[in-house]
Amino acid sequence: MFTFSQRLTQNIFIGVVFLAVTTIISMLMLTDHLNTKSKLDHSTIVTLVKNISSEADSKYIESQLKRAIDFKQLTITHLGEQIVNYQQKQPVFGDEWLSPGAQRVESNDLNLIVNYAVNYKESIIFVYQLIIAFTVLSLVFILIASYINHIRTKSVLNLFTNELKKQISDVLDPSKLDTSKTGLNSIVVPELKEGLNEIQSFILSQQENSTELEKQAFIEPITQLANRNAFVQYYEDNISSGEKVGFGTLIITRCSELQTINQMHGYHEGDQYICAVANILKEEIRNYTNATLYRLNSSDFASLIPNIKLKEAEKFTQILTDKFNKYQQASDIDSVAYSGLVYFDKDKPLGELLAMADTGISVAQTQQVNSWYAQKEDDTLSSGSSNYGNQNWRQEIDSVLENQRVHLLVQNIQPSKRVTKMYGEVLARFKNANDEILPTASFIAMAEKLDKIVAIDRLIIETTINEISSKNYVDQSFGINVSSRTIQDEHFLIWLERRLLREPNIAPKLIFEITEYGLQQNIRASKRFIDMLHRVGSRITVERFGVGLTSFKFFRELKPDFIKMDSTYTRDIDDDKNNQYFLRLMIDLAHRLSINVLAESVESQEEKHTLERLFIDGYQGFYVGKPSPI
Repeated sequence: MFTFSQRLTQNIFIGVVFLAVTTIISMLMLTDHLNTKSKLDHSTIVTLVKNISSEADSKYIESQLKRAIDFKQLTITHLGEQIVNYQQKQPVFGDEWLSPGAQRVESNDLNLIVNYAVNYKESIIFVYQLIIAFTVLSLVFILIASYINHIRTKSVLNLFTNELKKQISDVLDPSKLDTSKTGLNSIVVPELKEGLNEIQSFILSQQENSTELEKQAFIEPITQLANRNAFVQYYEDNISSGEKVGFGTLIITRCSELQTINQMHGYHEGDQYICAVANILKEEIRNYTNATLYRLNSSDFASLIPNIKLKEAEKFTQILTDKFNKYQQASDIDSVAYSGLVYFDKDKPLGELLAMADTGISVAQTQQVNSWYAQKEDDTLSSGSSNYGNQNWRQEIDSVLENQRVHLLVQNIQPSKRVTKMYGEVLARFKNANDEILPTASFIAMAEKLDKIVAIDRLIIETTINEISSKNYVDQSFGINVSSRTIQDEHFLIWLERRLLREPNIAPKLIFEITEYGLQQNIRASKRFIDMLHRVGSRITVERFGVGLTSFKFFRELKPDFIKMDSTYTRDIDDDKNNQYFLRLMIDLAHRLSINVLAESVESQEEKHTLERLFIDGYQGFYVGKPSPI
């Protein structure tokens, strides 16, 4: 039984075929007609040219020809001199490939040469009108036929449905059955009951599938906590309406080291870290009635504790801090998580609450490790929600720059068999006045936001050069990450070039890493930066390659020395045939341009072996080597 859309699709297909056939036939008929007419017109022109008097002037000749034929193009040459040149200005669409081409008539007696092309505009337009008419008729036929089929199908379906309802009713109520009919109980009833059982099983399976889909839509798979969708829905249904929860405290807990752990130890370690934080939160939130816990994104958890004031909720976050400190002591990480608290009631918009809690986290990150901060309404009114946290970070970043509190680690890139030497990527960590490591991702993000990133990059480069010089690392090369904003700064480029020229032995040992997206921000500035590095002997790596849509023409112009594939292409590559094909293609193209290809986030032996088969030039990741002090 076909639906209306299926019938409509069938009729559209029939209509398109009909229209295509009629169009082809019309075009063939038109072409044949034009060829026949062209021969007649040519005979007419030949006759007219033969009858032209030798004393006739150009205007007379042109008028005689135009009176007999409608020309698209007409050129008359007498004794090698062109005396008439006529060209129609607006030919009809399709005239060039439908009409016969230009033709030529010569009169040796008069020394005349006539080149012409006849205008068949009216014939072509007539055929176009026929095609349009056929198109309209086809559309009308499609709609009428589809509607009639739909009505007939609906009528048959209604009859079938009514009969089926009657049969089911008879099965469910045996008293209505006429058991006098031979074989009815033994044949019809069991078959119908079996059919009903199958229908019931099908409905139950569909309900189970719907339940599973709903679970996937609202449950985060790693921690099995409710996700952001569930959080927003709960807030709208229970808090914004004011029917179930009148007030309470929202706590956003941010796993500050997730990005660092993923980079240094691998994504599997990152998942274990997230699960450990989730378990701590689950254990503590059980002590509060009707409290709920959510994982909002990769690094943020939300705890909603109803019917408690901000002061009471601070006890909850202090317990979290104590447990985070214990977990940190047992793990090889610089911090665990920071929390921002904010009071809510039914009149507070969710977006404003999240912004205030985020500001609380920003303030907490500038204080003690794994600390918390309660963002009060008074703070927002006096300083502004965003500026309050910004000011704390500005002071912290200025303090780091002034006292040069940066600690460097290095993670080596292992070369493949076809390449003998690689380099180690420098990873910077920043400390506060208490010699505690600040959250690296947040520090860099706030430095970008507060326009301090150029100074931070200068500090990292200067510290790296000093370390290489003081420890005499003459046989090793080091990669330094640089932001896109930094390479566009003219003063920075002047400083860096002069600094590298003063270190002719160290400059060739430095490889500057910048993201593919960062290079795309300003092609001219990127080329100027790369050319400067090559002049002084340094090299360039394009990292996170493959995230954008950069063409290899772009790389032929910039001429980088390395490209580092984004982890989305290298992670679990031993099981991903599509990524294997893509990466093999990228490696072949890069090698044609004399560019070495590196892989990051290599976390298993299987991934490494697969990359070896793809002829990768170097590997970086937890399986290959962990970061260590420079």
